[in-house]
Amino acid sequence: MSPRSVVALLAAVAILGGVFLYRHFSGAAATTSSAQSVTVTHAATSPRRSRRVTTRLVERAGGRLPAPVQDAAVAATGNRAMVALGGLTSADTSTGSILVASLRGATQRGVLPTALHDAAAAHLGAFTYLFGGGDGSRQLDTIIRVDASSGASTTAGRLPNPSSDQAAAVVGNTAYVVGGYTGSRWLDTIVAWRPGAPARVVAHLPTPVRYAAVTAAGDRLVIAGGSLPSGAASDAVFSFVPAQKRVLRVGRLPAPTTHAAAAAVGDVAYVVGGRGAAVGSATARIVGVDVGSRRIWAAGRLDTPRSDLAATTLGSGIVLLGGRGAAGTEDRISALVPKHVVSVRTRAARIPPSRAGNVYAYAGANMLAPPTQAALSRIYVPNSQSDTVDVIDPRTFKVVEHFAVGGLPQHVTPAYDLKTLYVTNDVGNSLTPIDPLTSKPGSAIPVDDPYNMYFTPDGRFAIVVAERLHRLDFRDAHTFGLHHSLDVPCAGVDHMDFSLDGAYAIASCEFSGQLIKIDIRRERVAGVLTLPDGRAGMPQDVKLSPDGAIFYVADLHAGGLWEINGVRLKVVRFLRTGAGVHGLYPSRDARFLYATNRGEGSISVISFRTRRQVRKWRIPGGGSPDMGGVSADGKVFWVSGRYSGVVYALSTKTGHLLAKIPVGSGPHGLCVWPQPGRYSLGHTGILR
Repeated sequence: MSPRSVVALLAAVAILGGVFLYRHFSGAAATTSSAQSVTVTHAATSPRRSRRVTTRLVERAGGRLPAPVQDAAVAATGNRAMVALGGLTSADTSTGSILVASLRGATQRGVLPTALHDAAAAHLGAFTYLFGGGDGSRQLDTIIRVDASSGASTTAGRLPNPSSDQAAAVVGNTAYVVGGYTGSRWLDTIVAWRPGAPARVVAHLPTPVRYAAVTAAGDRLVIAGGSLPSGAASDAVFSFVPAQKRVLRVGRLPAPTTHAAAAAVGDVAYVVGGRGAAVGSATARIVGVDVGSRRIWAAGRLDTPRSDLAATTLGSGIVLLGGRGAAGTEDRISALVPKHVVSVRTRAARIPPSRAGNVYAYAGANMLAPPTQAALSRIYVPNSQSDTVDVIDPRTFKVVEHFAVGGLPQHVTPAYDLKTLYVTNDVGNSLTPIDPLTSKPGSAIPVDDPYNMYFTPDGRFAIVVAERLHRLDFRDAHTFGLHHSLDVPCAGVDHMDFSLDGAYAIASCEFSGQLIKIDIRRERVAGVLTLPDGRAGMPQDVKLSPDGAIFYVADLHAGGLWEINGVRLKVVRFLRTGAGVHGLYPSRDARFLYATNRGEGSISVISFRTRRQVRKWRIPGGGSPDMGGVSADGKVFWVSGRYSGVVYALSTKTGHLLAKIPVGSGPHGLCVWPQPGRYSLGHTGILR
């Protein structure tokens, strides 16, 4: 076993439907005090209560850059790394450095074709792209593709005009470049670009602007401040929704500000530092912008006034690089963390009611949330015995990607925010992130014994199921820093599902024939149930009924499903399905539950209404259907053949086999993506 991973040196932010609570990277709970900033209220997704959260951010020191720099173009390449390109040195000359950085420090990875500054950067797929910039004598129109892993760079396109002094952000799979200066005129344009397509102007701002602070918050851009052609600094805040191609005024900054940076946490944007129209008027202000509620508030202060710095969202926090302060160009790397958090209970706020009491009402056919709409339609198959992942195109039924991961990959798990998939490498003691926009893997994240993984219903923590270690590890949902290890009094803990209100979960213990009830808020075991067949039993997958009244638990040894009253932690009855029953998956219309009978090569179709088996689909020639998922449109049930080295695709209308696709050895917890739903509770896709 590897030692426990070091808690990440980054502030973590827990987000659920707009409710956010900052936690310092040490993992300690944030302290409380009287409110010191304007209160911002967000609608909660919890059915029990809403919270009014007031936050002030402060700056905490990290590592150092190899040399001071300002006006660099920065983009995050994943949860733990970012790329900084070009900028101005302390001698006020352009640099061509390609830096790979984290909160801890930075190293030079390569050199750009041209030394430049005041460009914009965005990360799309596996590459970072640099837009325009100035080299000291002219503006550039090139779009440069940078491979951060090798430092190689090449021209990937052209902007409509040569320009510098612009900013960029990504929404979906498209980069948007805002404003800028051609050398003779100021730009009011918003330019859209993605790899393989020409850059095009998609909108115009009310006035031309340079040095605006720009970031993506949810499904829109936030554009704040900047320099105007008159020489004044702007205090205007705009939003741009690409789907509507409309620029809307949100409000005003507390003071005219230009040369600031911007980054977002969830749907909230933060404008950091900057200055007024005059050189030498740097500010330490941090301003929060909630576009949804049109609230703008003082969110804290930097250690020292600073302009021309770079900011990016790294994982779930904000990291700052360089900039210009009173003493000149700086080499600091720092993070924004909370100083105070005040959480006040208010009257209960309800989420939109589930239709007919259906917990899966928001996971119906094709009900894709914005973060999943640009994802490639793919089936991700972890091959446990091959230490690989195969990626299937469901339109062609062919494997289109294949890559190695850590030892004994067990499941592919969607992140709570639906933006990343994680391969749980059990023996490899790591998670391999996958970008659903490209189907490409990222760098491994060290964790202990990740057999399976879930997310708490408030989105704060990942629950890594450390089966061999008899533990449930509560980790930050973004940085995966360890928060709390819960020892469990059973053997082989592996699958779980959450109650309707998210207050508790029921988890199966495969090797001791037991179920445990977990109090999610207190992070403790609230009860243990030994199943009627005792230690001979082998409980596997767990799934909640649409009305939230019953947990179904597949028992591989007993050949059927236990119906469990989760409140009382009592067995209600037993429903026989077939030999070796393992995985449980609701249909998109929440009428049926599909149960995979691994020992006899069949799938049982169970009516949620009658609580009886209504059909049984048999795979021609037999097989070993193990774990699967339902397509976004609800028409195809995909399932791995655990001991057959294949993946099956079956029609949910007839049960007929549509395809049998060869993959690696030991295919296990495959993930169909995208899937409908507002957020993921983990496993291979428990979406609600």
